Amino acid sequence: MIGLLRAERVIMSATIVLVRQGTIGFELRRRPFSVTVDGKEVASLEIHGTAELPVEPGEHTLQLTDGRYSSRSVSFVVDEDDEVVSFRCHSPTVWPWYVASLIVPSLGIRLRRQ
Repeated sequence: MIGLLRAERVIMSATIVLVRQGTIGFELRRRPFSVTVDGKEVASLEIHGTAELPVEPGEHTLQLTDGRYSSRSVSFVVDEDDEVVSFRCHSPTVWPWYVASLIVPSLGIRLRRQ
């Protein structure tokens, strides 16, 4: 009797780590942010919160929103399984930035890759 090997595809994933905390330690806009990866809402991020989101290797986009306010859309590439891609985000921490975001909503959330 000949044994057959059955190959199963194991889907590995990388991780996006998203930390919500400004450098000053407080934010003027305190509601949760909606986290969107590749056009799909995948999580909600509270103030001083952290989210770990699995993604497959490849090209992705990340954006945060809070009502009419948003971050810029950030594109990034995950090259390999088990890679960790880190981002830090926060809403305005000083009044001039807050007022500017009332006029230009895409200034409402700052998102940076670490």
